[in-house]
Amino acid sequence: MQAMRARRALIPGMLALAVTALTACGKKNEAPAAQTPEVKVVTLKDETVTLDTSLPGRTLPYRIAEVRPQVNGIIQKRLFVEGTDVKQGQQLYQIDPSTYEATAKSAEATLASSKLLAERYGRLVGDEAVSKQQYAEAQASYLQSKAAVDQAHINLRYTRVLAPISGRISRSLVTEGALVTNGQANALATIQQLDPIYVDVTQPSAAILRLRKELSDGKLQGAGANAAKVTLQLEDGSTYAQPGRLEFSEVAVDQSTGSVTLRAVFPNPRNELLPGMFVHARLAEGVRQSAILAPQRGVTRDLKGQPTSLVVNANNEVELRVLKTDRTIGTSWLVTDGLKAGDRVIVEGLQFVRPGAKVKATEATAAQAGAVPASAPAAASAPAAKS
Repeated sequence: MQAMRARRALIPGMLALAVTALTACGKKNEAPAAQTPEVKVVTLKDETVTLDTSLPGRTLPYRIAEVRPQVNGIIQKRLFVEGTDVKQGQQLYQIDPSTYEATAKSAEATLASSKLLAERYGRLVGDEAVSKQQYAEAQASYLQSKAAVDQAHINLRYTRVLAPISGRISRSLVTEGALVTNGQANALATIQQLDPIYVDVTQPSAAILRLRKELSDGKLQGAGANAAKVTLQLEDGSTYAQPGRLEFSEVAVDQSTGSVTLRAVFPNPRNELLPGMFVHARLAEGVRQSAILAPQRGVTRDLKGQPTSLVVNANNEVELRVLKTDRTIGTSWLVTDGLKAGDRVIVEGLQFVRPGAKVKATEATAAQAGAVPASAPAAASAPAAKS
């Protein structure tokens, strides 16, 4: 009887404990409220940018001259140090002058004789002791002898081989004792003027047509004073310290390459640039007003390879925009279609959102906007293909 009463007393407590346990389990199974994802955005604005293009090219000497003999003879001396700078008019070689000295002396003797004869006939022709014909022939002989002396002295002077221009001289292609001749195929050496120095670059004719069309349509404005300014990037990626200027453009398109050659000239006081170096020259194309620059971090590509951006609209919802890009400028893409001033482009938190989702957007810092993710399109110095 007492046991039955005890069991009845326990039942209310057990029921209360069960209710408490069930309540606790119900609270544990409740799903947490969904949180609005936070993203970092960059608000776009109209900007004025100067567009330029990078073109491949090669360096060329400003002037180049081959040192060649103008008379025949044996090289007696080489009078320069190979690979050094020489001055115009500096003697480089000495050709054996003995034959030419003898020829000059003989010509001078002949000149003296013909001069005396011409003077004698000049006195006699008045007395009709000689004919006018004889006097004329004596005069002609004197003039021929005078010309022969001049020619002999010229040839004697040519035995001193001089530098035709100032510049850096190559190695000598002949040694002392070598026989050289006027008109031989091989030069004795080559001199190249390296300061200033030329850079020849090539630009596709299609790019020139596009640029001219954009200028005529008003999409681009002329670069003004910067139009002729050229900067140079060397093979190791460094920038050459001295700016150059554009000299001229070829008037015809190369049929084999479909490109036009442009020539720039650069100061080269320290001879850092050598002929034949591969370089990239950066030339100003023009100025674009109201340009839209989207951070590279906010531009990705879809499965079709199209550039896209996720944009936060006025309702704080995510929109997908398909873009058309022109080129990279610094850490941004120049966008020609798909974005406008005032658009908020997501640059951080892309992996947590999708089109149509509600987000909480805050403005990104400069460091957050400028970082380039691994998935972003690679920067290119030349204009990108229209997407």
